[in-house]
Amino acid sequence: MNILISNDDGVFAPGILAAKQAVEDIANVTVVAPDVNNSSVGRRLTLFKHLKITSCKLDDESEAYSVSGSPADSVVVGTDYVMDERPDLVITGINQGVNISCDITSSGTVCAALEAVSLGIPAIAVSLFVDPKTAYKQDENGEWYVDYDFTLAKKVLHDLVLKIKNEGFPDEVDLFNLNVPSNYESEEVEITNLSHKMLDKKVIDNTDKEKEEIFTYPLDENQNSDDLIMIVSDLVKEYPKGSDGYALLFEKRPSLTPLKVNMTSEHIDW
Repeated sequence: MNILISNDDGVFAPGILAAKQAVEDIANVTVVAPDVNNSSVGRRLTLFKHLKITSCKLDDESEAYSVSGSPADSVVVGTDYVMDERPDLVITGINQGVNISCDITSSGTVCAALEAVSLGIPAIAVSLFVDPKTAYKQDENGEWYVDYDFTLAKKVLHDLVLKIKNEGFPDEVDLFNLNVPSNYESEEVEITNLSHKMLDKKVIDNTDKEKEEIFTYPLDENQNSDDLIMIVSDLVKEYPKGSDGYALLFEKRPSLTPLKVNMTSEHIDW
């Protein structure tokens, strides 16, 4: 089995190494990912413009390739240029964040998986929801850092890929969207549907006192806040039972959502 792994956090993000480690015992793995963070870029493609591809080493000294483009670009480059044979499966992630609900169309992680499906390759998008109540820790010098514990995410991903290797993808499923909580109460995976939305968005300016710190940091050089605005967001707090958001955030268990790319609605009389 040949697997292409990409992401939207960048080739040196810890999640991509975790994804590789999760499946390297059951597949031949190739890593091709953006050279820098490309979160929330959706399915952006770089057409008829030069891209730089560079061989690099991950933290385990294994070979990977960085691409000066988007996550979707990386999937195309990996499939059509880097790999000698087309991959049997594309994995995108493990994303350091959450990708649930119909908002996934803005996710670089999920849209890289969508790009794989457009190439005729089944895919899995994987994300780790980092609970801020438990993930933020201090080192011996008192400096704060985020503890990305990929243990459960790697186990769930490994078991899912092994099942796919042995049984194939289910009929009528193009890709899986997998979300795993870092602070979990159950390891049992729940098959879910997409909730309506993940983020409540609003636009602020320099008069917003509630989010003043977010708005003013960081500013580019020679820039002041008088003529600037910013789109900010908060996680939606309520989700229906059976949805990805409910399983992940309320039941605190892995959520696996089977998806189809064709978004055509049923026939209507119009």
